[in-house]
Amino acid sequence: MMTRTLHLIITKDDEKIAVWKLFDTIENSTIANPLENSLPIIKPQNIFLTHGTFSDKQTCLKIAEYLAGLGHHCYIMEWRGHGDSSMPKERFNFETVATYDYEATFRYFFDELKFDNLHCITHSGGGIGLIMFLVQNPRYIDKINSISMFACQAYGAASKPISHAKIITAKILTRMLGGIPARKLKMGTCDESYYTMSQWYDWNLQRNFKSSFIKQSTFNQASTDTTATDDEPLDYRQQMPNITIPVYAISARGDNFISPSHGCQMLFDNFKNPTNVFREYALSHGDLDDYTHSRIMISRNAAKEIWPTVTAWIEKHSH
Repeated sequence: MMTRTLHLIITKDDEKIAVWKLFDTIENSTIANPLENSLPIIKPQNIFLTHGTFSDKQTCLKIAEYLAGLGHHCYIMEWRGHGDSSMPKERFNFETVATYDYEATFRYFFDELKFDNLHCITHSGGGIGLIMFLVQNPRYIDKINSISMFACQAYGAASKPISHAKIITAKILTRMLGGIPARKLKMGTCDESYYTMSQWYDWNLQRNFKSSFIKQSTFNQASTDTTATDDEPLDYRQQMPNITIPVYAISARGDNFISPSHGCQMLFDNFKNPTNVFREYALSHGDLDDYTHSRIMISRNAAKEIWPTVTAWIEKHSH
């Protein structure tokens, strides 16, 4: 029977972050590879999942149930202001979530639960947050076995004139409205403020991946950007090659605005790890769907042809 439990963790800025655990109560100490019986039997793995903007645990729930059904232990983190996490009084952006919510969650995993393995699965902005968190906290890099990123990009959505114009228009409208009423527009379960979204707009319009509040001088790891001065903001893009965790990046041909494939590819290329894998899913590649930003992770076709590849990636990097 599938069991779901909620644990609230406290961040260093006193927010309560919801971490949901999903596991099958009828489980063995080891599980066999469901794709290739010739591969060795592995023990259940710990899997961290998180969503992006406009969403909550529902984005990750189905794939987490699928993985839990295979014997793994899944943990879904909901951002502040989303799902069952607390609604902060202070405004926040992607980087706030990365700096505090991820930090508290990973501290819980490794200091309290004493994990000896961890795999990460993210959707959209969840992957952006993970990158920023790992750049800020490189001590966790060697503790993570693998990363699977669905539809993740931060600075490549405005590379064409028409997409650049769309993002400028979206930024202006969001500023006028004070935010994006996602529930009213049926875009998702959670509304987002202009302050939250403006960071994503600016990264894409300026084609950079720079911090909104961390200076180079306060960054505790030597920067690979030799041109940066102490007063300049931390450049996450310059630090991405230090993330040596095996990455499986998944993009959708039909995702034409938030995470177009060329933007996902651009972000992927900055990891510089030759063992990483990039995969665009499209009808022209013989896949079941061109997919959209949400369907790439939440759809019957994704469950049929994409989820098993994520399972294989996790098992390949389990030890």
